[in-house]
Amino acid sequence: MTGMKSVILTPLLALISSICCSESLLAVPVDAVPPNILFFIVDDLGWQDTSLKLHAQGPPHRDAYRTPQLQRLAAEGITFTDAYASSPVCTPTRTSVMTGRSPQQNQITYWILHEDVDTGRPREGLTPPRWNVNGLQPDDLTLPRLLQQNGYHTIHAGKAHLGAKGTAGEDPENLGFDVNIGGHGAGGPADYRGQRAFAKDPANPGKSVWDIPGLEKYHGQQIYLTEALALESVAAIHDAHNKGKPFFLHFSPYAVHAPIIANQRWIDRYSKLPPKEAAYATMIETVDRALGTLRKALEDLEILDDTIIIFTSDNGGLSAHARDGTAHTHNHPLNSGKGSALEGGTRVPLVIRWPGTVDEGRLTRTPVISHDHFPTILQMVGIECPPEHLATVEGTSLVPLLIGDEQAIDPNRALFWHMPHFWGPRGPGILPFSSIRQGPWKMIYYHHPTPKRVLYHLGDDLSEKSDVASKHPEVLAAMSQLLGEHLRAVSAGMPTRAGKMIPYPDRLATKEVKSDEN
Repeated sequence: MTGMKSVILTPLLALISSICCSESLLAVPVDAVPPNILFFIVDDLGWQDTSLKLHAQGPPHRDAYRTPQLQRLAAEGITFTDAYASSPVCTPTRTSVMTGRSPQQNQITYWILHEDVDTGRPREGLTPPRWNVNGLQPDDLTLPRLLQQNGYHTIHAGKAHLGAKGTAGEDPENLGFDVNIGGHGAGGPADYRGQRAFAKDPANPGKSVWDIPGLEKYHGQQIYLTEALALESVAAIHDAHNKGKPFFLHFSPYAVHAPIIANQRWIDRYSKLPPKEAAYATMIETVDRALGTLRKALEDLEILDDTIIIFTSDNGGLSAHARDGTAHTHNHPLNSGKGSALEGGTRVPLVIRWPGTVDEGRLTRTPVISHDHFPTILQMVGIECPPEHLATVEGTSLVPLLIGDEQAIDPNRALFWHMPHFWGPRGPGILPFSSIRQGPWKMIYYHHPTPKRVLYHLGDDLSEKSDVASKHPEVLAAMSQLLGEHLRAVSAGMPTRAGKMIPYPDRLATKEVKSDEN
């Protein structure tokens, strides 16, 4: 198991134009005034959905994307080429950031919506295991709760999707946030346009489960949801500063999640793209401009260099549906996208700016995963994790790597994923699965249609086109053993077929047949 073994509102146009945590997470000395934290987590942003090119090859429209603020952030900090989301879908990753534990240990292995409703229903004869369909609740220990208890003003803005609608956990203020701006139990917006009240029916906002709460002041205005969230976050930053408290801002724009709706402010820049892709490009640019809006607020308050900024995504980029006709190619050279066991489903951008600590313009290929953020942030600000929770944390603090020791995090440590559910449309790798990456090797254990293991060498085959399991049976066996041990250690639930549990990967007795995942 990973790490467990081995306001003032400025006018709108002006703003818009290796320490292994389960063994030790010691508080480290920090300045008398702890640093602020801006954790910027985009929804469904693909590995190369920006102008920050992470590979020589890229998806069809990469050269059109405009994200100068992210490029500036990368020039001032460290960029990770091999960063991963904890899951290929949103809620599991987001709750892993909050707890430092994998989705399979949290038992939150799929996205949530309504209280006690299983969104991962049986399909094609496969029944998913029992899981925590309600997500995080007030008695769960969370990152913002620990920060709050240690003097931080904690702010959530945008998508929460941490606790189900109808439960106390749907309100971020019940999970450790002092302020909640537009967050609730749904994972996507009905609409991004203020003139439509961010609602399915603009004449009756708040009636749909997808309508965004709490932003009524922007209803009827020519403003995009991402812009409104950024403006409200600026106000919250000013409030924290006026109170003399360090802040933790969990900025989570609903973008670039579907529905793909253009920000008309920038649409003319993308006239050469297909209409759907042009709209998507404006969503990306608007997210980048929100990063610039928040940065300007920090500069105006002269606290930019007192603030750690972490920029990432909650899963791989959408590619299976809702895009143009080039399905499954939007994350090239990665295969597939959101919902998939393949690299396109889980590899994400990650940039960290930590002034005075992280050397500017660094690039690292060390594999990391979303639940590493929990112990990393705690160590950054010098807060100890309670021992009873620490014993369950799987994430590894990245601080030693960030301060310059490239060997501090073992590049061969095992990373694990587990999503025993079908996700939406079908496509490459979009099947119930468990998987492991260790060094350049990646093994996927598909639970359907017949239990099957595939093996890829990412150094030779980043696109995961060539299954080399038959050529390296010893690697397959070793990785199966590690994955099986991990799943049992965290009590990960396995799906069933005809009442019989799908075996763990190291106990697979049935004859493996070629599946159609590619």
